[in-house]
Amino acid sequence: MIRASLDKQPHEVAEMFDDVAGRYDLTNDVLSLGQDRLWRRAVVKAVAARPGERVLDIAAGTGTSSEPYADAGVDVVPADFSLGMLGEGRRRRPDLPFTAADALALPFADGSFDVVTMSFGLRNVADVGQALEEFHRVTRPGGRLVVCEFSAPTNKAFRTVYREYLMRALPSVARRVSSNPESYIYLAESIQEWPDQASLARRIGAAGWERVRWRNLSGGIVALHHAVR
Repeated sequence: MIRASLDKQPHEVAEMFDDVAGRYDLTNDVLSLGQDRLWRRAVVKAVAARPGERVLDIAAGTGTSSEPYADAGVDVVPADFSLGMLGEGRRRRPDLPFTAADALALPFADGSFDVVTMSFGLRNVADVGQALEEFHRVTRPGGRLVVCEFSAPTNKAFRTVYREYLMRALPSVARRVSSNPESYIYLAESIQEWPDQASLARRIGAAGWERVRWRNLSGGIVALHHAVR
């Protein structure tokens, strides 16, 4: 079984996601108790893309997060560095322009996109600051950033219960539904190590983004961070 370490060696993370690609969407649905669908709808609403705009959906995986934009007539580029995820995505949606891309060195020209969005992928990159700078580079002036990522529950008692679920229940459930349950131990650990809402906002601002703000979802289990170039 492949499991990435928390120092986030890129090849380890890519191999881990390659290994879980086939059942990735199903596993996420089960482990989040269906909340992932609500989170993804919130991202689409926050991105607010219109026909004529171009959206980069980085860490798009199998393309589930990109489909609403494409179906609404928006020009979306689903990108990921896991070839396994991209292969699964192309099988499901051959009409979408799936692109192999490393968040630390995006294969796009400066100012190529009106919006860059990333859901549940930023904590898996080796250098968060460099990734945020790359997102800034490929976004046109006045363009937008929307990052959806796990965060810190705002209620202390609930935060304790949530962490217990992450470290005990999540790996147990993953063993029943995932093709690589060991990878979900890494995912649980990476969520625990991830900075809270305000800390991530500071990192986004340090990368050159302006008007940084966030909105909590599901009591702060997930946060949507918005910014403008």
